[in-house]
Amino acid sequence: MNIHEYQAKQLFQIYGIPVPDGKSATSPESAEQVAKKLGGEGWVVKAQVHAGGRGKVGGVKLAKNLTEVVEFSRDMLGKRLVTIQTDSTGLPVNSLLIEKLYPIKRELYLSILVDRASERVIFIASAAGGMDIETVAHETPEQIISVEVHPAAGLQGYQCRKVAYTLGLKGSQVKALGKIMQGMYDLFLAKDASQIEINPLIETHSGDLLALDAKINFDDNAVAIHPDILAMKDPSQEDDKENHAQQFGLNYITLEGNIGCMVNGAGLAMATMDLVKLKGGQPANFLDVGGGTNVEKVCEAFKLILSDKSVKAVLVNIFGGIVQCDVIAAGILAAIEQIHVTVPVVVRLEGTNVEEGRALLSNTGHNIYAADDLAHAAEQVVALVEAA
Repeated sequence: MNIHEYQAKQLFQIYGIPVPDGKSATSPESAEQVAKKLGGEGWVVKAQVHAGGRGKVGGVKLAKNLTEVVEFSRDMLGKRLVTIQTDSTGLPVNSLLIEKLYPIKRELYLSILVDRASERVIFIASAAGGMDIETVAHETPEQIISVEVHPAAGLQGYQCRKVAYTLGLKGSQVKALGKIMQGMYDLFLAKDASQIEINPLIETHSGDLLALDAKINFDDNAVAIHPDILAMKDPSQEDDKENHAQQFGLNYITLEGNIGCMVNGAGLAMATMDLVKLKGGQPANFLDVGGGTNVEKVCEAFKLILSDKSVKAVLVNIFGGIVQCDVIAAGILAAIEQIHVTVPVVVRLEGTNVEEGRALLSNTGHNIYAADDLAHAAEQVVALVEAA
């Protein structure tokens, strides 16, 4: 789960991580009032969306006066922002973050995340922070330092000093960075985050360190025990179909193809999409109905798939281990009757009660095609789409 920058900075303040003076706004008028209260001779107007790369596409603007604050706010609010991290439709801008301008001497990079390879929480830092950090990681990885934190020992002072010296910090800045890293580590553990990123962490001309930007991702499996974090969720920043799927315990991700996929098991779903691609097709979604599904979930899964108007055919690939094939077959028939499915449906069933399931789907009068194996099913659904 992601949250907005202004929400992340609210958490930063609780954990002692210094951030610029600022406040969120949802209208040009409130943005102007925020700027007035902040004072100063200039402000930053930031579009609040769950995506990076805002500064490169006009989602972050520097206002020299209150008139520009209002003007930039009107330009951003109610629009959709398309960045390198969004699809072609972008994300809606419903709120802004208005902050005071600070003189920047240097831009640094600092983040904390779980490293699966080392099975440790690690800090990643670089003196080459800013919008092009991805380029730095690709072209000059030697400019990036990582520090692993042992779960029994926790974050140690010498590790913070190592990062500080690598970033070229001196004197009181070393202690300041230590406090920032400790705050990030405490927040990471307390709220079950999966990543916290500050890019850039700036050094001002006076030598102070400030988190100019803030990004936090949380572990979806742990959000339920953190009601304060769950309350920060913004459904408008997420796919409507994906949100709807969560209500029924379905794992659904929208893709850009035209072949709807319904599979039980994440690994089997990935293999199914790979095979569709191998046969020349384009999956329209990832959809795992789970191991213990029922007729209602199958109906909802079909509704989700077919709510995408680009879907020209559906491939159902079910291995009946925990779930029984006849239950899946009954769900498919119920969905077809409820929502009047007109696109062809290719079904590959295998496992528990497979014969009963196949019998239910045979001679129904609906546009259903049975497949003996997955390769045949993938070829068949791709052929049906091409014919359509």
